[in-house]
Amino acid sequence: MQHRIIVLGAGYAGATAAGRLAKRLRREDVAITLVNAEPDFVERVRMHQLATGQHLRPRPFGEMLAGTGVEPKLAEVTGIDVDRRTVAVTDAAGARQELAYDTLVYALGSGWNTHGVPGTAEHAHDISGRPGALRLRERLARLESGRPVVVVGGGLTGLEAATEIAEARSDLDVALAARGTLGDWLSPKGRLHLRRVADRLGITVHENTDVTGVGTDHVTTADGTSIPAEVTVWTAGFAVHPVAQATALEVTGTGRIVVDGAMRSVSHPDVYAVGDAALATGPGDKPLRMSCASGIPMAWQAADSIAARLTGTKPPRTPLRYFNQCISLGRKEGLIQYVTADDRAVRAALTGRLAALYKELVCKGAAWGVANPTFGMPTRRRPLVRGNAQETSAVRA
Repeated sequence: MQHRIIVLGAGYAGATAAGRLAKRLRREDVAITLVNAEPDFVERVRMHQLATGQHLRPRPFGEMLAGTGVEPKLAEVTGIDVDRRTVAVTDAAGARQELAYDTLVYALGSGWNTHGVPGTAEHAHDISGRPGALRLRERLARLESGRPVVVVGGGLTGLEAATEIAEARSDLDVALAARGTLGDWLSPKGRLHLRRVADRLGITVHENTDVTGVGTDHVTTADGTSIPAEVTVWTAGFAVHPVAQATALEVTGTGRIVVDGAMRSVSHPDVYAVGDAALATGPGDKPLRMSCASGIPMAWQAADSIAARLTGTKPPRTPLRYFNQCISLGRKEGLIQYVTADDRAVRAALTGRLAALYKELVCKGAAWGVANPTFGMPTRRRPLVRGNAQETSAVRA
């Protein structure tokens, strides 16, 4: 009987893990199912572009996974029973189904985090996924010239959103509200370039500003200041999908699944977790940040760990480290901040048009890597060692 592997979530991490597993294992030995709520691969790192009206190339999973042996399943995950090893899903027609697994890869990712700030859920826009980006796109298209737009959050997503909107709609009054100073984690060269780009694009920067409320036409700060905002874009962090927290899996207080170096759950050895949904550590035992740069190597490690366990081979170790932070600042400007292995900025940074091209190549490369999880290199699909896949017989007995 085939060993059943279910991958939940088809973002960068989940889709990469599914494709890499298909390259490592023989089709007659395993059944790999990739469950996702959308039929296309979403380039999450480009949602700020989608929100400003740019066209993104469609990437249907039917095409991306053709010939791999991975079965895409269009459905929303509604529950997981880790004791019975089942996943509850609901398809687009509302039909409910229960899927049984022998090995589970949890990659449901994250969405926006309102932090409980009053009015955010009702009045702010979210660009952590395609539905939110499309809603913001429609709203910006209706916005009259001269109207104020406030982006809340001075991290990578906030910087990309503010600069993209300001460049695409130079007729709008764009502002950025950051809790700290602008780009305070960057090198001096990076901070200087970021400030010059913001000035050039006419972005008003509110530094050391904590937004405590969102209204229909303004945001309120901790000191009582009201900042006009016909449109508010909320980018102040991410929150993981809540499904894991409702299971018996060991999770953090924020719902991230605790994993070991193999990306294996520390409480349930038949479950692996990758991407934003997992708490894994990198150099210096520092938790990896929620990002594509973390999720893809985690997916490589999980897939290789699962394949090694099932085939009785020694698993390779994927370096979980950072090299740079890639920030697009509109279509013409960019910032590549080089970092240490544990993600601390160093003096070196690449700026300007060359950095914009660099970031574009990184985005294209990440999407290409999802469809080519072993980078086009020859692969060897190994047979399962049945003694190493005893979960199959144990569950079905």
